[in-house]
Amino acid sequence: MPSLMIRNVRPLGAAPVDVRVQDGRIAELGAALAAPADAAVEDGRGALLLPGLVEGHTHLDKTMWGLDWYRNEVGTNLIDKIENERAFRHASGHDAAAQSLVLAKAFLALGTTRLRTHVDVDTQAGLRHLEGTLRTRETLRDLQQIQIVAFPQSGLLARPGTAELLDRSLAAGADVLGGLDPCAIDGDPVKSLDLLFDIAHRHQRAIDIHLHEPGAMGAFSLDLILQRTEALGMRGRVAISHGFCLGDVSERERDALLARMAKLGVVLITSAPPSRNVPPLLACRQAGVTVLGGNDGIRDTWSPYGRPDMLERAMIIGLRYNLRRDDEIEVALDTVTHAGARGCGFEAYGLGVGDRADLVLVDAQTVAHAVAERPVRRLVVAGGRIVARDGVLQDDVAAL
Repeated sequence: MPSLMIRNVRPLGAAPVDVRVQDGRIAELGAALAAPADAAVEDGRGALLLPGLVEGHTHLDKTMWGLDWYRNEVGTNLIDKIENERAFRHASGHDAAAQSLVLAKAFLALGTTRLRTHVDVDTQAGLRHLEGTLRTRETLRDLQQIQIVAFPQSGLLARPGTAELLDRSLAAGADVLGGLDPCAIDGDPVKSLDLLFDIAHRHQRAIDIHLHEPGAMGAFSLDLILQRTEALGMRGRVAISHGFCLGDVSERERDALLARMAKLGVVLITSAPPSRNVPPLLACRQAGVTVLGGNDGIRDTWSPYGRPDMLERAMIIGLRYNLRRDDEIEVALDTVTHAGARGCGFEAYGLGVGDRADLVLVDAQTVAHAVAERPVRRLVVAGGRIVARDGVLQDDVAAL
């Protein structure tokens, strides 16, 4: 791979430097660097330099991004949405391979170079959605690091055979094991979590559990999750997505749960929805819990909202948590950059020598300015390769 020199950029708003990229990694940062004879040279023109953005929780396989508008008439209960989606995807022949690729490339064009996606596994679709998303991961493997979570969207216990499908999913290449509301959906949290943790332990995979359950119910489930995390030695290998209960319970109960999460390295992933009580971002961080951000679904049968833009998601997180000061807005960006990478376990991430060269250039004065403005991504570099300019994929990448 030829070397790349990007001149006159400001890493996270610091003083201007040049960045030399070699073999897909950041090889050197400094003022007035000498460019190798074979280097392609880009003039950064004083742009703000960000590391590649990180999506911590999405559903690539579900999206209808780029398709005709879906008229949403589904009921308000969680189970209504689950059953409606399963029926629609079966009846329409929804193509997870094609749609996951479309949305993954849209993320890439806007600077997201690493993401975690939950993929539905159930007894009606089997592994079809997983197999389609695995193809997308392979297609983009040199440009975008995609973690796949095998996710029992219809529940683990309610549909016999789901556990076996999850087992097969991990053997087929899923990176992480997903779970869902052990009380509200499965109705037997002890049995549900025992089975889930047993599958993960046998495959030596991390777990990421959707926990929508409110208040005391959610706190009870979270307690059971933490017990098993400690008993099975899974420190640093468990994530809680949503965790709405942490925004419902008393401050005393919340802080006790957060202390246990921090001790066990259990991370929290939030989309900061406006319609639910959410875990308090700053209190979580002060307790030592890593908090990362994600969009959740983007334009699917659940909701018409969402865009594959992690600067926009950082802005939404900032608004939801009333982050106004510049240093607070930097926390919002951290949820979709360094905390996002740390929480998902993505390695060689950042703007240091030796890190994978995932770089985003934007016209902004500061990090806070970039989050508030969500400027056009002037240049996106993934694995040392220029993949997009001005928010548009290069032709060779778009053709993938």
